[in-house]
Amino acid sequence: MSFMFNPYPYDDPRAVNHIRVKEELKETFTNNSLQSADKIAAGISAIISENNKCILGIDGYISAPFEQFSGLVSIRLAQLFGIHATVINTEEAWLSSDKLHELLRPYLPEDRTEDPVLLYGKLYEDGYESLMSEEKKNQIYQRLRDFRKNGREVLILYGNASLIDAFREFCDLKVFIDMTQKRTILNIRSGSCGNIGDKNRTAINSMLRRSYYVDFEIAMTHRGKLINHNWIDYYVTGDQPDNMQLLPVTKMQELFEAMVTYPLRCRPVYLEGVWGGFYVKKLRNLPREMKNCAWVFDLIPMEVSIVADLGGMQLEFPFYCFVQTVGEKLMGRNAHKKFGGYFPIRFNYDDTFHSGGNMSIQVHPDEAYVKKNNHELGRQDESYYIVAAGQQARTYCGFKQEADVEEFIGKTKRAEKYGESFDYDAYVASRASRPGMQFLIPAGTIHASGRNQLILEIGSLTIGSYTYKMYDYMRKDLEGNLRPIHICHGDKVLRRDYKEAYVDKNFIQKPEILRDDGFTEYIVGEHELLYFSLRNVVFTDRYTDVTTDRFHVLTLVDGERCRIRSITDPGKFFVQDYLDMVIIPAGFGPYEVLNEGAGVVTMHKTLLKDGFENE
Repeated sequence: MSFMFNPYPYDDPRAVNHIRVKEELKETFTNNSLQSADKIAAGISAIISENNKCILGIDGYISAPFEQFSGLVSIRLAQLFGIHATVINTEEAWLSSDKLHELLRPYLPEDRTEDPVLLYGKLYEDGYESLMSEEKKNQIYQRLRDFRKNGREVLILYGNASLIDAFREFCDLKVFIDMTQKRTILNIRSGSCGNIGDKNRTAINSMLRRSYYVDFEIAMTHRGKLINHNWIDYYVTGDQPDNMQLLPVTKMQELFEAMVTYPLRCRPVYLEGVWGGFYVKKLRNLPREMKNCAWVFDLIPMEVSIVADLGGMQLEFPFYCFVQTVGEKLMGRNAHKKFGGYFPIRFNYDDTFHSGGNMSIQVHPDEAYVKKNNHELGRQDESYYIVAAGQQARTYCGFKQEADVEEFIGKTKRAEKYGESFDYDAYVASRASRPGMQFLIPAGTIHASGRNQLILEIGSLTIGSYTYKMYDYMRKDLEGNLRPIHICHGDKVLRRDYKEAYVDKNFIQKPEILRDDGFTEYIVGEHELLYFSLRNVVFTDRYTDVTTDRFHVLTLVDGERCRIRSITDPGKFFVQDYLDMVIIPAGFGPYEVLNEGAGVVTMHKTLLKDGFENE
C-alpha cells in the first residue's frame, strides 16, 4: 500500500532539470490558464468556421480542475468569438455510491482481524466504463451523437472518462489535464475532491485506500493509453488552477524525448512521521513548520514529479507520465519489457537522525503473496545503506541465532491486543551502524532502522509499500492514535530461518572491488534474490562510466558537489549536490562524473544486475 497518505505541501525549488530546447518548441507551450484557455478557444473557433460545430473533450487525472478549465474556456469563447458553449459533466454517468461500494467490495476488503485499520486491498483490473451506469453512459453517448448531427456552436464534455472509447470518437478537440500525485492527495485531504462517483464523504484513509487501488490505477492506465496512441491533442499541467500550462501532445512528447537525453533528478516528496528525524530537514532547509522529516521520496516512481526548466519557463509533470511516454529510452528495452513498462527500482531516505525512536520492526511479502492478495506485480525486497549515523545508532536485520521466533510472534500479538511491551532486542538482531554499511533485506526478513541515523533505502518493484509492522513500541501516530500493526500478514511471510549467521554471510557483504582505474568501484550488495546491484564508486577527481541499455541511479552519499555529464555532448549535464539522486538514462552512453567539491567522493550506484531479464 502506498504510504504517501500525508505529503507535506512543499515544492523543493532545487529539484529541477535544465534542458536545452529550440525556441520554436517553447513557443508552442503556454504560461498560464488564460493563455491555455485562449489557445483552446482559438482552436474551437477555427473548427466552427469550417463545420459550424465543435465538441471539446476534457479528460484528466484524479482531482484535475475540470470545472475551472472548462468554465474558463467557455468564458473566453464568448468574450473572444461570441460563441456559446453547452457543457456536460461525466459526473452524471457513474453508478450510485451504494452500487459502487458493492462492486468494489472484493477489492477493498473489510477484515479488521488481518488489516486492523483497512490499509490494504487489491488493484482494480477494469476501466472507467465498469464504474458507469450503462443507462447514463448511453444518455451521454446519445447527446454527443445528436449534437454531431444537429448541434451548433460548442459542446464541452468534461470530467474523468470524457475520452473513453465510447465518447472520444465524437470529440473534435481532446484535452487531458494531468496532476502530480502529491497535489492529488493534498486535494483529497483538503476536501476539494473525493472518490470517483461517490457522493458520500468517508474517512480520509478510506478515501485514499479506494483511490490507490481503484481510482489512481484506472486514471494512470487511461492516461498512458491516450498518450501512447496519440488520442489527445493537448496536455495540460493542472496542479495550479490559475497557472495551467498547455502543451500540444506531440510537442510534449518532443520535450520528453529531449529530457531523456540528460541526467535527471526528480522532485522529492517530504513526509513527517512519528519517528522522523532532522538530518535532511536541516540539510535541505525544509520549512521550519515541519515537525520533522521521516521519509524523503527522492525517487518513488509513482509518487514523485519531474521538472523541466527551459530557461524562463518551468514545467512539472508526474514522473510516471514521463515513464509512460519515454520509458523504453529511460530504462532500456529489456527492463521496459521485463517490468511491463514500470520503473523497476524505488529510492527514498528514512531519517531517524536525532529522533525520538526507531522505525517499526517490520517485514515485507514475497511475490506469490503480493500477487495473490493485492494483484501487484512482484515481491517487495529492500536494502539499507547507512549514509550517516549518530551515537548509539543501530540497524536491525534478522533474528538472533538462539531466538525463539514463535515466542517473539506470541509477544507481538500480546502487545497488539493488551498493550504489553517486551524486550524486542532479545529476539531481533542488530548491529552498530556506521556510514557505508550496506544491508540487503529480501522479502521475509525481519528488520528496522534504529534511531539516530539516515538510511538510503532502495527497493524492488512494488507499486506501493506492503510494510507489515510486527511491533511498534506501543507508539502513537502524530494524530494520537496507536499505529497499526499487521501481525496476521507478517506472520505468513516472515522467514524464520533468516538468523544472524545467515544474515551476516548473505545480507551484509564485504565490499568486492570491481574496477580500479583512477577510481575504485565496489560491489557492496548483490544477491540472487534481488534483481538490482548496489555499488560504491570512490574517487578524488573523476569517474567514467557508460550506460548500455540499462539505466544507472547515482546518489552522492559522501562529498559536496559533482557534475555528471555526457562525454560525447558535455552540454548535457546535471550538477549534483550531496544526497541528490540522479537517473542516468539507459541510452545516455558514456559519461563522466567530476568532483567539484573538496575531498574524496563516494557515489552510491544502483543498476539492474547482469542477467536480470532472465530471472
